[in-house]
Amino acid sequence: MKTLYSSVIALGIVLMSPAPAVLADEASGAYLAARQARYDNDFVTAAEQFSRALIKDPSNPSILEFTTAAYLAIGDLDRALPIAQKIESDGLKSQIANMVLIYDEAHRGAFDVLLTRLSDKRGVGELADGLISAWAELGKGDMQAALKKFDDIAAERGLHDFAIYHKALALASAGDFEAAEKIFSGASDGPLQRTRRGMIAWAQILSQLERNDEAVALIDDTFGLDIDPEIGDLRARLAAGEALSFTMINDTQDGIAEVFYAIGRALQPDTGEDYVLFYSRIAESLNPDHVEALIMSAELLDALGRYDLATDAYRRVPAGHPAFQAAELGRSESLRKAGKTDAAIEVLEQLMQSHPDQPIVFVSAGDLYRQLEQFDDAVNAYDKAIALYSERDSEQWFVYYARAIGHERLNSWDKAEADFRYALKLNPDQPQALNYLGYSMVEKGVNLDEALDMIKRAVKARPDSGYIIDSLGWVLYRLGRYDEAVSYMERAAELEAVDPVVNDHLGDVLWAVGRHTEAEFQWRRALSFVNEGESVQDIDPGRIRRKLEVGLDQVLSEEGADPLKVADDK
Repeated sequence: MKTLYSSVIALGIVLMSPAPAVLADEASGAYLAARQARYDNDFVTAAEQFSRALIKDPSNPSILEFTTAAYLAIGDLDRALPIAQKIESDGLKSQIANMVLIYDEAHRGAFDVLLTRLSDKRGVGELADGLISAWAELGKGDMQAALKKFDDIAAERGLHDFAIYHKALALASAGDFEAAEKIFSGASDGPLQRTRRGMIAWAQILSQLERNDEAVALIDDTFGLDIDPEIGDLRARLAAGEALSFTMINDTQDGIAEVFYAIGRALQPDTGEDYVLFYSRIAESLNPDHVEALIMSAELLDALGRYDLATDAYRRVPAGHPAFQAAELGRSESLRKAGKTDAAIEVLEQLMQSHPDQPIVFVSAGDLYRQLEQFDDAVNAYDKAIALYSERDSEQWFVYYARAIGHERLNSWDKAEADFRYALKLNPDQPQALNYLGYSMVEKGVNLDEALDMIKRAVKARPDSGYIIDSLGWVLYRLGRYDEAVSYMERAAELEAVDPVVNDHLGDVLWAVGRHTEAEFQWRRALSFVNEGESVQDIDPGRIRRKLEVGLDQVLSEEGADPLKVADDK
């Protein structure tokens, strides 16, 4: 994952001073702490420490740059602004500072100043600057100038869809719903690519034109049955005949927010999360009602490991908004990653009370309980999720699979096997389900031939999964086909080099073919990957130590297990 520094370099943001200007102040504890925080994506600490460093060196270009970036990353535009103004007044170039200054001018409605900035090439980039300038013209009340700018951008190669999408939004924001709908439908300029946010805008526009039936059909054609609560709420209101207001864009400030959001989304697949975060922070600051931008910021912060900031962003989604459920699920996950499992559970328990008809809420709760090895609670949550499904489809295989794991851990094998098999009925070639059921049958010593077939199918689907290849080696070992098992177990250990279970299995297989010294080495490796007092599923450190003392044959004898026996050996 790219750090703030690496993203800045990779995307050509100008670092405004040569290295010696920074090195001169390297003795400063604040600067050193800020630099480490920057590498760790700890934006709060970076902002605090860089600000202290600025007190000692208030004109250091690099420190100015990174302080602005840190404040922007945490969404504190009020503190970022004076530093960005200092950068510009010093005659320095900075894309990050320009973002903050554009935010300020748009927020204040200083559209003439904003247009001058963009014409002087003190903006963000060609696409963003063009779209922002068009919206600024609309902010001045000149729709014709705005439309001309949108059309000019649309004529540029690769920019057509961005430009006409914003043109349609601009027309709709001014109340010209007929012209906007022609662009969305393709009657003029379009048609537009069907994005989720674009479909919401189009549906609202159709409703304003008293064409709710078409809007419902549009949603069904675009999303099918797989709709989230926000789209579901939109469809229900349309189907009930409600005349929906156009709320996507209320003014020029919202339009410019949409520019930053849309470009951030476009950058996201190929760009570091920390750089995209600059765009989502500007979008959410310009339009506090832009819930998608807020959730985007939260998701980026979670990916960067800044779980405290992510939970704060998720928490800002209003309880009455249709996306509240998704935000709370995200907040619970960020809390879990931060090690705050009690808080994560509390969020999900409250959500189960407020959204008792949503299967995904109970599935998420079940997943968390299962990760915490609270298997009774996990099974109960999955039970409630399954009861809420009106129909069965292939996507539900995971819920049965997850519940099966809970049953298996509770030693309810009959229930576990039934769920595993039903998961495979819904999704016959699902490698995780094939592997888990096959491996479980191997461990129980039942249906070994069927288990072998299942695991072979799983390996075919996931040829680079060390855990699945381990299962294949293990079932061959259990079948007494030791020589065949060796190559698979060695491959599994290559792929999962520090997994204690895989190394323990490899040791057993090597012992079975007479490679006792190598087996003992693998058992010692397995023990080295188990921390003192740590509970590791499917492994018993005491048993491994006993194998090292007396060998696998003696351990099997002490356990009353069948001795090692090569397949078909009489």
